[in-house]
Amino acid sequence: MSVTLDIGTMVAAGLLGVVEGLTEFIPVSSTGHLILLIDLMGFQGPPGKVFEIVIQFGAILAILWLYRQRFIAALLGLANDPVQRCFAINIFAALIPALGIGAAFGGKIKDLLFSPWVVSTTLILGGIAILAIERFKPKPRIDQVDAFTPWLAFRIGLCQAVAMVPGVSRSGATIMGALLLGTERKAATEFSFFLAVPTMLAACVYDLYRNRAVLDFDGAGLIAIGFVTAFIAALIVVRSVIAFISRYGFQPFAWYRIAVGTAMLAILLMR
Repeated sequence: MSVTLDIGTMVAAGLLGVVEGLTEFIPVSSTGHLILLIDLMGFQGPPGKVFEIVIQFGAILAILWLYRQRFIAALLGLANDPVQRCFAINIFAALIPALGIGAAFGGKIKDLLFSPWVVSTTLILGGIAILAIERFKPKPRIDQVDAFTPWLAFRIGLCQAVAMVPGVSRSGATIMGALLLGTERKAATEFSFFLAVPTMLAACVYDLYRNRAVLDFDGAGLIAIGFVTAFIAALIVVRSVIAFISRYGFQPFAWYRIAVGTAMLAILLMR
């Protein structure tokens, strides 16, 4: 399929990249926003979902760049630094549920649940859940990522796996799960950043493999626009989100989710 490269399509590609970068690491569901926007705009990118997959790499690259010293320290310290070894084990422990459930059910979930109706509903339900968790969460006992245990990380990973349902939000499920398990906001948010890298890389590789028969890089210009804008937007968000959350908590995201989900349901009903 030939992808038309005109001004309108390039603007749409840039907008989708910005939305991916802005929403990937906050609890509002980047996948849900992309599904809704692509549906509303009628955006036609390269076949095989290659556009959506590649712009996620842009967001991942932002995390790798901003936390490069931590990731490098973890790699270099695996052999002789207990703190870095524990960090790596915790990330792996949290990754296990998503890998297992994704391999078993990922394809069916994408085929059955990736629709604007599902996203709109889960945005609203997720917003209500965030409000409830913010109100009734236990007093935090763990205030830094290096204090996590593999068992805690694994349970947070189980929470993250819920985000395979579009509209739930990977970062939202991870952070809210960590809060319920007694983790302080800043530590929960930082851990969601670190866990995002292997989780999103695995998901992107899986999606590329699953769509290998129809992959087409026609429209490389659109892909490049989306990748760059996603990277820049993610850099901006990750630099500021912890300070925002420390000051305002997660309630603004909850009300935003409810508003967007409600508006989208109204649009769908009027079609």
